Amino acid sequence: MEAFTILITDDDKDIRDGIEIYLRNEGYQVVKAANGEEAVAALQREQVHLLILDIMMPKLDGIAATFKIRESSNIPIIMLSAKVEETDKIHGLSVGADDYMTKPFHPMELIARVKSQLRRYIQLGTYDKTASRIVVGGLTLDQEAKELALEGEAIRLTPIEYRITELLMLHPGRVFSISEIYERVWNEPAYNAENVVAVHIRNIREKIELDPKRPQYVKVVWGIGYKIEG
Repeated sequence: MEAFTILITDDDKDIRDGIEIYLRNEGYQVVKAANGEEAVAALQREQVHLLILDIMMPKLDGIAATFKIRESSNIPIIMLSAKVEETDKIHGLSVGADDYMTKPFHPMELIARVKSQLRRYIQLGTYDKTASRIVVGGLTLDQEAKELALEGEAIRLTPIEYRITELLMLHPGRVFSISEIYERVWNEPAYNAENVVAVHIRNIREKIELDPKRPQYVKVVWGIGYKIEG
């Protein structure tokens, strides 16, 4: 089995070292960084498959680091924060994180989320001989290359954004409830999923809609869920 590499970024050395122990026990390779600047530099040197990233750090915090990383990489990012407010979670997801955990957390829950995010990430990069191109209006989804284009221009999506877009484009016109989107994309029961799904839908709209406030493609059906139209 391929040994995946996880980058742990936290200004607390004890937290970095503690997470490292659990990850290595699961067979993962580990790279560590003490702040966002070190994380960005490490991603340029190392082949990393997933990033665990604290929000509150000196020099370059987790939010700013995620912005910079998302300019060139779609690797899964799990954010860590001591803040418990729902708005902080939404903020973290809105800048491109794939998951969010509040400190303190159980190490094995973090390991479970690492495995889940890696499974989705690797599936997105797996060649599928039965894959095809899906066209909805000006959107073209290449399931083989796992790429989305709008009027021929490539659109960079995170793994979660890709899965949501693929689900909707496979069934144009069909309305998916928030719970159904969450369960199909995250592969786990929906719990407080409304804000999480809404954040990712908003991110998708920002990337594919000429006017995100008046979307042409991803539309809400109030009280029910979302659908995609050409």
